[in-house]
Amino acid sequence: MVTSIKGGEKAIDASHRIVAKRRRGDPNVARLSVEQIREQLSLAVDRVMNEGSLYDPTLAALAIKQSEGDLIEAIYLLRAYRSTIPRFGFTKPLDTAAMLVRRRISTTHKDIPGGQFLGPTYDYTHRLLDFSLMQDEEDEDGLPVQAVEQGGSLTLRHDAGFLNRTDLVEDELPADDRPVADLTREPMNFPSSRDQRLQNLVRGDEGFLMGLCYSTMRGYGRNHPYVAEMRHGDVSVTLDIPEIGLEVGIGTIGVTECRTIHLTVGKPDIPPHYTRGYGLLFGHCERKALSVAVVDRALRGAEFGEEKRYPSQDEEFVLSHSDSVAASGLVQHLKLPHYVDFQAEQQLLKQLREDYNKRARRAASKEHDHD
Repeated sequence: MVTSIKGGEKAIDASHRIVAKRRRGDPNVARLSVEQIREQLSLAVDRVMNEGSLYDPTLAALAIKQSEGDLIEAIYLLRAYRSTIPRFGFTKPLDTAAMLVRRRISTTHKDIPGGQFLGPTYDYTHRLLDFSLMQDEEDEDGLPVQAVEQGGSLTLRHDAGFLNRTDLVEDELPADDRPVADLTREPMNFPSSRDQRLQNLVRGDEGFLMGLCYSTMRGYGRNHPYVAEMRHGDVSVTLDIPEIGLEVGIGTIGVTECRTIHLTVGKPDIPPHYTRGYGLLFGHCERKALSVAVVDRALRGAEFGEEKRYPSQDEEFVLSHSDSVAASGLVQHLKLPHYVDFQAEQQLLKQLREDYNKRARRAASKEHDHD
């Protein structure tokens, strides 16, 4: 129960002014611009876009600035804004096989068709503070990565090596004509469909999902994955305009796609094979894409006759608790006034204690009479 209050407008206005002053910080330090956040804090921007369900780097950067870097608050701001935007059409499914690749790796094979492209990654960096970043001057390390050298102009087929050409891995699910679920307009249903689950996971809190992924790898889910392919790059967005009978490209967006494979003993009537997990997210967010793919596979356990024993396999637990905005709202409402609730609870507690004391006195009286 969220308790509403009346009055206190002056105090609230004063709080807003204090927040604005704290956000600005020392006036002798240059103001941080939205453009700087968008261009130099791109990984934070990508996370806010994913969990805010809106691809707009500039608005995500504005939300980060407005929230003083509190990403959950920024996600909340972006979702609130998204709810005010009219919908005028539906784009076609993204063709990630036609992605202009900036980064692409596979952990199942060293040599894969098209090659491996390390691209931008922190995977091989030393976790040491780089004090040269405290300097204001630009240096050679700030030069942009050349897309052509990193394979940015290549179109690479999915998955690695021979796996797609054997029956070792389950087939990709065929496309169908069912309407795709939209969690921004419709509530989650249980049992859920996979498209609902994947949307929920993309909108879910990265830390929560990473913890669930970690739990499966430590034995709470029998779900150790291999990364068949991780790719990051740009894909075209196409809009179908039925009035003129044309499909029109309306731009490109950056995405990260992760495909995992998992050894599955399976049902008694099906031979052991590899099954799939999948994650597709805005921007460059490999850690979350991998977490989404692993949790996606964990939630598919019923398809393969696996017993539901662990949190990562329970769709109601995972999907009902992964949303950072919902979680933050319920947790932070505890800071609002609960005077009436607390007084009612105190009265209940007082009555319970009186009942307890009466029972204790009766019990002591009976024991005394028995003696």
